[in-house]
Amino acid sequence: MLQGNAIIGQSGGPTSVINASLVGIIQAAVECEGITSVLGMRYGIQGFLEENIIDLGAESADTLEQIKNTPSSALGSCRLKLQDHHLPKVLELLQKHHIHYLFLIGGNDTMDTIHRVEAYAKAHDYPLVGIGIAKTVDNDLFGTDHTPGFASAARYMALSIQQAGMLARDMQRVDQFVVFQCIGREAGWLVGATAAGKQLESDAPHLMCFPERPFDRTKFIADVKRCHQQYGFVFIVCGEGITHAGGSPVSASNTQDTFGNVEFGAMGGTSAAMALHRIISVEFGFRGEFQVTESLPMCAADRVVQLDLDEAYTCGQKAVEHAANGTTGVMVAMRRAEGSTYRCEYTTAPLSKVAVAAKPLPDEYINAEGNFVTDAFLDYLRPLVGEMPSYARLAGIPITH
Repeated sequence: MLQGNAIIGQSGGPTSVINASLVGIIQAAVECEGITSVLGMRYGIQGFLEENIIDLGAESADTLEQIKNTPSSALGSCRLKLQDHHLPKVLELLQKHHIHYLFLIGGNDTMDTIHRVEAYAKAHDYPLVGIGIAKTVDNDLFGTDHTPGFASAARYMALSIQQAGMLARDMQRVDQFVVFQCIGREAGWLVGATAAGKQLESDAPHLMCFPERPFDRTKFIADVKRCHQQYGFVFIVCGEGITHAGGSPVSASNTQDTFGNVEFGAMGGTSAAMALHRIISVEFGFRGEFQVTESLPMCAADRVVQLDLDEAYTCGQKAVEHAANGTTGVMVAMRRAEGSTYRCEYTTAPLSKVAVAAKPLPDEYINAEGNFVTDAFLDYLRPLVGEMPSYARLAGIPITH
């Protein structure tokens, strides 16, 4: 077993359970014989390059237990795209602080960072164990059944649409439509999750626009007309990254982040929901609204799923376990066990694949019309989001004259 210090970092947007993974790593690492001290990067790899490092082993047990249930990223985050010219400095700091264990909690770009740092260290004969811990509400990481953070964000979305849908139903004489936009970039997992609270056919949502399917304006208008005629109002959920058949964003955003990704929503100064709102308003003359939650599902501590919190914590502990056994270059992953009762087993996925591959919503989870999820998706989702509330509605018995 390697002897040396460990360092932990968090990158990208948070989830409501990301700190559970952090605490899982810390608590396991302080008990690991090969790890001398447990350090933390303030503001991810960017902070590390600035030598902004703290002693996580000095935190009290009470503080860590509270951090476990605290939203956002306790260490602070960043979106720095690691460049080749950064790598010598990274290696220099690893050597200076006797760091032989690197744990990063994040998404695809974070996994790419660990992969590159570990490969560079190996090429320079510096012993380094690099382990990734999955984090993203988008649920688009390769190699795992789902990502810690997705379940809580999915429940956030499902509750939001269930309640906003009731509002839209009762306000249909005022507003004839609602467009609700989900985060998730090119993945439609959260779009599909909004159906979890649907009980009747007339309940919201009625239509879904997935990033996995090209947006067809003519079909969209026909679907809106059909739903409005059938229900008296129409509730649409769209992914922020939906595109036209040619690949151009429906949001018409041209802004890019440091990784070359299109900025959607507020960051891009526009939104797909706004574009869909305009289409419906012009075509039908309806009054309606669009709703964009942006980062709220990533930090809502009041809607955390306990299963999600527990799995995030266990992923952190498993990362240290793998590191202690000499495993490196992997991300901790979850595999759903077969059977009618939900259970996940913990395994690993190679960083070399996670860093370059994404996991869109599979075809079998989207209906033939491309505008809603299938029962198979709801079967996949329900154990993750937990039981949804059931609200009453008036019987609506008319008086007799």
